Amino acid sequence: MRPMSSPDIDRLAPTRRPDERPVMYQSWRHLLFLHWSLPVEQVAPLLPGGLTLDTFEGRAWVGLVPFTMRGVRPRGLPAVGFLSDFHETNVRTYVHFQGRDPGVWFFSLEAANAIAVRLARAWFKLPYHFAGMELTAAPGGTSYAYRSERRWPPPTPASCAVRCLPRGSASTSTPGTLQHFLVERYFLYSQARGELYRGQVHHAPYEVRGADVEGLEETLLAAAGLSRPSEPPLAHFSEGVDVDVFRLRRVVR
Repeated sequence: MRPMSSPDIDRLAPTRRPDERPVMYQSWRHLLFLHWSLPVEQVAPLLPGGLTLDTFEGRAWVGLVPFTMRGVRPRGLPAVGFLSDFHETNVRTYVHFQGRDPGVWFFSLEAANAIAVRLARAWFKLPYHFAGMELTAAPGGTSYAYRSERRWPPPTPASCAVRCLPRGSASTSTPGTLQHFLVERYFLYSQARGELYRGQVHHAPYEVRGADVEGLEETLLAAAGLSRPSEPPLAHFSEGVDVDVFRLRRVVR
């Protein structure tokens, strides 16, 4: 199946809130979106059967996204500090299922909470890894420094260290633009025992601004089987969103 670019797929339908109750609540804060354009032929073979690479103007995109989680809790239960607040970093690309439901395929997700890693691997069938992580913010949010070092499971070593300086004013993304294609994603896909699953989240549109990146050192892309291009990444920053998480469903092929 050929990769489809932005004009082919409805990208607004996924932003609408599902008519059901969430199973979990989360807040995502201080997100740094780093993206590189890669050839389709490098990324597509890494996807599971049933998913098609989602492209923008014929190019695949791979993202490295460090941020912090706050207030993670199942519906009906309160947030508990050490279980509910932790840092995360993911490596991802963009996919769709049979020309609809454009979403995210995660090559890996790092989290600084061993219990959350085990639960996410079991409940959402996502490739989480436990990592030692830090996020340091300068006064006034003028800069953010992220660090991650994978502990388990392998492949190791796999790490990331980067500092960003957000710049400009924040605004929502315009549909049809590359920024909207990269940032506004509401479906996620996962796979377990040969079955494909789709999850959904809902939140307000990201308020996004640009960012200058300093001192990027990472091996997470290589650990996922990806060759990072030599050029600097496209960088966006958002202070964050509050997120409703809906239940995982098996995809009927």
